[in-house]
Amino acid sequence: MTDLPIHTVLPDLLAALRGGTSAVLIAPPGAGKTTSVATALLDQPWCSGSVFLLSPRRVAARAAAERMAELLGEAPGETVGYLTRLDSKRSARTRVLVMTEAIFVSTILNDPELSGVSAVLFDEAHERHLDSDLGLALAIESQQLLRPELRLVVMSATIDGARFAGLLGDAPVVESEGKVHPLTIRWLGARPDLRIEEAMTSAILTAWREETGDILAFLPGVGEIERVRERLADKLPAALVLPLHGQCEPAAQRAAIRRDPQGRRRIVLATAIAETSLTLDGVSVVVDAGLSRRAEYDKAAGVTRLVTHRASQAAAAQRAGRAARQGPGVAYRLWEEAAHPGRAPFDPPEMLTSDLAPLLLGLAQWSAGDPAAMAWIDPPPAAALAAARGVLQSLGALDAAGRITPHGRKMAALPMAPREAHMLLYAAQHGAAVEGARLALLLQERGLGGRGEDLAARLDRWNADRSARAEASRQLAERWARQAKGLVERTSADVPPPGILLAEGFPDNIARRRSPSGEEWLTAGGRGLRLDPASPLARAEWLAVGDAQGAATGARITGAIALDEAEVTRWLAHRIERRTALRWVADDRRVEALLEARLGAVTLTRGPDPAPDAQAIRAFLVDRIRADGLGLVPLSRASENLLRRARFAGVAALGEEALLAELDDWLGPLLTRRLDQLDSGKVHEALRARLDYAGQQALEKLAPAQFTSAAGTTHAIDYDDPGGPSVELRVQALFGLDRHPTFGQPPQPLLLKLTDPGGKPVQTTRDLPAFWRGSWRDVVKDMKGRYPKHRWPDAPWDEVASLKTKNAFLARPQSR
Repeated sequence: MTDLPIHTVLPDLLAALRGGTSAVLIAPPGAGKTTSVATALLDQPWCSGSVFLLSPRRVAARAAAERMAELLGEAPGETVGYLTRLDSKRSARTRVLVMTEAIFVSTILNDPELSGVSAVLFDEAHERHLDSDLGLALAIESQQLLRPELRLVVMSATIDGARFAGLLGDAPVVESEGKVHPLTIRWLGARPDLRIEEAMTSAILTAWREETGDILAFLPGVGEIERVRERLADKLPAALVLPLHGQCEPAAQRAAIRRDPQGRRRIVLATAIAETSLTLDGVSVVVDAGLSRRAEYDKAAGVTRLVTHRASQAAAAQRAGRAARQGPGVAYRLWEEAAHPGRAPFDPPEMLTSDLAPLLLGLAQWSAGDPAAMAWIDPPPAAALAAARGVLQSLGALDAAGRITPHGRKMAALPMAPREAHMLLYAAQHGAAVEGARLALLLQERGLGGRGEDLAARLDRWNADRSARAEASRQLAERWARQAKGLVERTSADVPPPGILLAEGFPDNIARRRSPSGEEWLTAGGRGLRLDPASPLARAEWLAVGDAQGAATGARITGAIALDEAEVTRWLAHRIERRTALRWVADDRRVEALLEARLGAVTLTRGPDPAPDAQAIRAFLVDRIRADGLGLVPLSRASENLLRRARFAGVAALGEEALLAELDDWLGPLLTRRLDQLDSGKVHEALRARLDYAGQQALEKLAPAQFTSAAGTTHAIDYDDPGGPSVELRVQALFGLDRHPTFGQPPQPLLLKLTDPGGKPVQTTRDLPAFWRGSWRDVVKDMKGRYPKHRWPDAPWDEVASLKTKNAFLARPQSR
């Protein structure tokens, strides 16, 4: 294996690590970096301990360890071993340990100094998994503060070397040219009229006829793989069709990776698991559906869902490169060449799309004060961190200040996500550690116990399954159960059913049926979920939901356990809140008080509250009036007029902004359950009381309530008139007045709306003297005919104001 391209740059890498503690290695697929670098470090003077090689996937970790052991002429578990969640091979002799990124994160959190470790190699770092970014950030801090001699190497085929080099303190970048084999791309074009499995089956059959080597076909998920395999079984009954995904048994995965011992031609149907790290011996043909299925965290729904996207250009290049790793190859793509530049250049890093609760709990365990201050290629988004903090606080893992709690430390000690860890600890406290551990593993390992929404049924099928994978999974669950029992003491003699264990881990996802068909459900977190009405779970009243897929507005339940009402009220009593709920009845302008028992957003019982808290009602009404405006408050005509005058005069204390801001002070003491029963007189007194004596005098000066005529009559001033403040009165009331009435400061004319003795309009004016000497003559002609008993002088400004008829006026002496 000395002809591998990586060997030409290994001396440069070794020199970089002798002169420093970090390096970046860029080498194309097939260069041999995964299987050659780790063992090459073992005889270096500084390498007295072990070497950790981190792999993004279990299949790749095991395959890399087995290949390295084979090159050394040994069995796995001797010099080279591996450690994954469901499988491990290592011994006292092991110096190179290949492990998944998640296991490394757990390892460094438990031992920040990485005792006995000389180097950590981050393979396929370009994939930017959350555990990879977190593990690298923790390793860099460990190197800076605790282990300055620890060597760190970031390795990949496509990473931006300069960015990683900067993160590692301007570490040297070593680049291998690699061995280039001819690669032909065949563009088959998209077939929107066909289902993906039909289009892929057709493309694979074409490649089978036109090419000679083994075929590697990329599909987005296990479901599509199984449907394509069924179709190929009909079309190519003699072909060796092998699946390759994370749910396969180790033996089946090895069969997909290696050539067939009998020399038969193979068709390997794989997920993105085969994009990197793995070399599939004998493959010279790739058929790519061009799709990628990624786990994305939906903050609105509070669930991680699988979303199918178009594969990025980088992913497509990695897939096509599988065909030319050992010789000339050809890649068939199920899309058009012209559409290729429109694909995203790279897949987004998980840091930007994942649930950050595991990362935040790890950082809290690490005692990282400010997560943003760690060494990140892409820092965690603030909104995602805030959502993660809320989840961890609801589980009791973090306190109000964001510090890890004793319970949180116990959660962090378990090798699983925070929700599952909390669930397992709860189960252990109630004597159900094994059941809790199996349920936690069932949530993480797709395919265990078969398929279906009913997790209890899947749990039963898994318990009865005697396959190697099922046995290994049960053994892992047993280890988790023992670990959990060592962290907590049993506090209850009663053992909760599995649905309650699940509900404790996912309290926001406890759901109640809200449609007779069982299709629609409401969760305690306030989200709407959907379920296939044909599912056996559709008949349940309650569900503990562990998994839901799809958009937040209509996520579909894909994993749940049925609960009954008695289980909910008994086991979840600590989550049931009994409170008075206040509801606004707009038609009656009143508050309805209801006694409710609620499980989050789900109402269990509701009835009238005969004696609600008066302060709560007052606060509720104050908030309602602030939201809807003062129009909700019944005002007398005097109050309305007072506010109009204040608005005209610019008196801030009676302005809407001040009244709404200080509702508690002036209106709060008067509020009861019904706004329509407010005492309008007391409301008016409360409004006037907001003005002291000087304020009331100023208001009278700037915006008087009434106008007193020359005849002694009083008339309300209308401050809502579109033409400005106005007063309506009979024209005779202004006789003897040769100056237009004014008000306010500075003085401004009052709009006079003059009427005849019958109340009909005569004139509207802001210049009374001009009216007297102008159009008054025309008014007099009309009025003398219509009201002959009244006085209609030619010079009204010289007359005495009076509303009396001529005879009544002359019957008693008049004074000027």
